[in-house]
Amino acid sequence: MSDIRIYRARNIITMNPRRATATHVAVRDGLVLGTGDLDDLTGWGDYELDDRFADKVIMPGMIEGHSHGMEGGVWEDHYTGFYDRKGPDGKIHPALKSIDEVVSHLQKKEAEMDDPDKPLLAWGFDPIYFDGPRMSKEDLDKVSTTRPVLVIHASFHIINVNSVVLDAANITGSTNVMGIDKNAKGEPSGELQGQSARYVVFESIGRNHFEEYSKPDSMWRFARSAQLAGVTTATDLSNQLDDTVTEQMAAMTKRDDYPLRIIPAFASNAYSNKDGLAQLQRIASKGHDKFRIGLVKMVADGSIQGFTARMKDPGYYNGHANGLWYIEPDQIQERFETYHSAGFQVHIHTNGDQATEVVLQAIEGALRKFPDGDPRITLQHCQMAHEAHYRKMASLGVCANVFSNHLFYWGDQHYNLTMGPERAERMNGAATAKRLGVPFAIHSDAPITPLAPLFTAWCAVNRLTASGRVLGEAEKISVEDALFAITLGAAYTLKLDRELGSIETGKRADFAILEQDPLGVDPMALKDVPVWGTVLGGKVFANEDIG
Repeated sequence: MSDIRIYRARNIITMNPRRATATHVAVRDGLVLGTGDLDDLTGWGDYELDDRFADKVIMPGMIEGHSHGMEGGVWEDHYTGFYDRKGPDGKIHPALKSIDEVVSHLQKKEAEMDDPDKPLLAWGFDPIYFDGPRMSKEDLDKVSTTRPVLVIHASFHIINVNSVVLDAANITGSTNVMGIDKNAKGEPSGELQGQSARYVVFESIGRNHFEEYSKPDSMWRFARSAQLAGVTTATDLSNQLDDTVTEQMAAMTKRDDYPLRIIPAFASNAYSNKDGLAQLQRIASKGHDKFRIGLVKMVADGSIQGFTARMKDPGYYNGHANGLWYIEPDQIQERFETYHSAGFQVHIHTNGDQATEVVLQAIEGALRKFPDGDPRITLQHCQMAHEAHYRKMASLGVCANVFSNHLFYWGDQHYNLTMGPERAERMNGAATAKRLGVPFAIHSDAPITPLAPLFTAWCAVNRLTASGRVLGEAEKISVEDALFAITLGAAYTLKLDRELGSIETGKRADFAILEQDPLGVDPMALKDVPVWGTVLGGKVFANEDIG
């Protein structure tokens, strides 16, 4: 049997402008030998012709440039989101359309639990969709007055808890921790905002979604979610990467039957600068081709829909107080320099436009001290960036990974509550990024929104909100540009474009196998193109085998 396999397809979208489409691709030892028609490839030697994709379309394996390993871990708990959600096993978890429905759902789940001390965790909740008062500890006390109950918001920046959790964490009206919301009586309301409050709560119950990346079941669920969506490379874009987690993730991803490359980003906010750099340098050699170490994540502010993002004047459209700094502005440049000067690539979360502006100023100052001809610093989310911000990014060589899924899931709320019409229409400005020469990708931030790059591409192309409003006609991009953003564009932001993101000679044989041609369907149907499976390093993974 030959060690060369040539796959025939109805069409192959290569993302290689010199040979944009093909009908055949040759693979050997996990690498692409070439694309073209059969005659173009026979010169490589004896081959085996594989027709299993003859009626399908092949494109580069999609790359999710901003997702989290929590996408696997959260399914151990209870979904309480406003929209139906498909799990890694294909099961649909129904939407909950009011706080009362959330409470009722959790009451049923609590009644099914055996261990009286085990915390009940839920996720996906977002009060911005509901009229009336926000969720309180009194709501969750209806679920249990003896068991810890935690409801994590869709943004993962805010948590609601019951009185049991507040007591366990010793949070009272006099507790002075940033992000503890108080009611009219000056008592904790049960809503906790930002990282500081979140860490206090998770420590009190001995359970933390953010530290469960390496459990085998969680990692398998993450990989299955990715495979179902045609994703062959995904980031885990905030991981503390202690020694144990690093070793476990490295071992799992190295398995031949594990269908995903994972790029973790070191969670610098969880460490002092000195300790963080020492830890990252200690583990840097533990990676391999399916588990790349060297990316650093900084988080500057919070969530727009959670009102914890930092906004420039005139602030929030509904008059809400400005959000939270997760790193104080005068500390951002120092933290960035710690990792940048040591040769690590830094990605920075900025949601609000004030956060984007402050971070760009810090980057500019750092690059004067530590020039780098190819830093590929990437602003993650970068949702409210103004055209002036994009011009500054272009001048500094900074990339943007914009959160296009927000256009659908929260676009109406941004238009009516958080940003107002004018700013909402510029949000996630992929067209401006392209016009001004800023390298960009688009992403889901899974599990905040579903891991589904073709849906993300649909959002960037059509810019429709849930109510059907077109949110910023001028910021629409073409289907071709959107497909580039979820393949070669994302690879570029991760410094992996020399080996991933396109189908051409010498690159890794990572493919998404589709039932329809995304370039041939109506742009409104882009999100509905079925995914047959993936190929990772030449190994075929069929979605029908999941379950």
